[in-house]
Amino acid sequence: MLKTDDHRVAVRSWCRRGILLTVTGLWLGGALTAFAADKATSAKNPQFYPKEISAVPQTKAGTTKAAERTGEDWPEFLGPRGNGTSGETGLLASWPEKGPKVLWKLKVGEGYTAPSIRGDRLVFFHRVDDKETIDCLTPETGDKLWSHSYPTRFNDPYGYNGGPRCTPLLTETHCFTFGAEGKLTCVELATGNRVWQRDTNRDFQIPRGFFGVGSTPILDGDRLIVMVGGHPKSGVVAFEAATGKTLWESVEAETFPPAPMRIERDRPPAKLASYSSPMIATIHGRRHLLCFMRTGLVSLDPKTGEVNFSVWFRSPIHDSVNAARPVVSGDQIFLSAAYETGAMLLKVDPTGKKADVVWQDVDAMQTHWSTTIEHHGFLYGFSGRHEPGSNLRCIRATDGKLMWRTRDNNEDEEPDPKAGLGTSIPNYYGRGSAILADGKLIVMGERGTLALVDLNPEEFQEISRVKFRELGYPCWTAPVLSRKRLFITGSRQFRGLGGFNDYEYHLICLDLAAE
Repeated sequence: MLKTDDHRVAVRSWCRRGILLTVTGLWLGGALTAFAADKATSAKNPQFYPKEISAVPQTKAGTTKAAERTGEDWPEFLGPRGNGTSGETGLLASWPEKGPKVLWKLKVGEGYTAPSIRGDRLVFFHRVDDKETIDCLTPETGDKLWSHSYPTRFNDPYGYNGGPRCTPLLTETHCFTFGAEGKLTCVELATGNRVWQRDTNRDFQIPRGFFGVGSTPILDGDRLIVMVGGHPKSGVVAFEAATGKTLWESVEAETFPPAPMRIERDRPPAKLASYSSPMIATIHGRRHLLCFMRTGLVSLDPKTGEVNFSVWFRSPIHDSVNAARPVVSGDQIFLSAAYETGAMLLKVDPTGKKADVVWQDVDAMQTHWSTTIEHHGFLYGFSGRHEPGSNLRCIRATDGKLMWRTRDNNEDEEPDPKAGLGTSIPNYYGRGSAILADGKLIVMGERGTLALVDLNPEEFQEISRVKFRELGYPCWTAPVLSRKRLFITGSRQFRGLGGFNDYEYHLICLDLAAE
């Protein structure tokens, strides 16, 4: 097992850039009622509390009797719970030297999306030539069942790939996708036939985003909720899932409080959308639609779009984004962003109409894009804007105290101005993504290192790692787990025609079943 030399580093910057850290007497007293409870642990890992993973149905699926497996669907961004955690057990406790068994691999088009799985259907959204393409595959073999596509002319302003960024959303009957140019599409899951499509860039006044559209929609009953980012008051829009009809529009620039610091402001009209996906959480018995937008967090009534409260939280730097989903536990909400932003813990008032800052710290966690995993009072996530200096870390939720972090060999290198990479390959992961399953973190580093890491707030322990030749830089998409099959996707850079860099993209399915 690999360990960092200083897994108990505790660096705390309690007051920086004019940000006052507020810690209530309740938290100073050490109460952990919202983020941890006295619950039974796993016999295999005493730091893992299985009952803290909310139950979702585990069902059988497979196109043949031999391929049939029981487990969870992963039908939307970050899985059935929307937070990157899985309730599946019986997974490999460690991996063979060459990694878990490869069930199948497939060369795919460009994009940064994850696959979604429901029953015997896997849907992958990518760009093939000049078309955004929705492909439906068989999860156990990768065989194609149907395909639906439409033209795209998207060109990333910063030179990243031109594929979609949003993960498909699957119901029992339909599939919803949101393309890089703002095409919101509904197709039948059984056939791929189009039901409806909305061009949000045409229908709403939307300022141009930094990297195209990147906030995955969510479904709430018959409402498809989308962070559109439109003006004058269409930051968030609810569509009728069956028809695509607009049901309500909400959020404008004035929804948020004034900036508490001097910032490099957007040229009018201000950007409203971010790269974080909306989520719904029940807090004090009230359902909140939480949208971590360009300016900060806003809570809405999911039925009407009425604003409950808003909190300013963004970088003072113009070329910056909020990208990670909020992390909710009890009546607390954790936010984090890179670009000198840091982290904040909020406590929602019982009225549901305001949220107070428990603590805020620019150094505790600076999440670039991947959503932090919360478990039993601790937060596990990636921190850092560029590869040099980025790390996987664990912090205590009550006050942001650093429990441990990985230390890499390239921390002091000057990052490449475009890609943000160092000149040498890190020993660990640089930036990356992670999900939680069976008491362990499954980690994907951005250069293609796939690792199994012990869930432990006391120290960092890497159990296994593997690197497949098809995956290199950039691998920015979190792994997906369904019925003990792990799906990973990313790209590999190579020298193309004329000596210019080119990329190949792959989707790989691994078998994580212990037996």
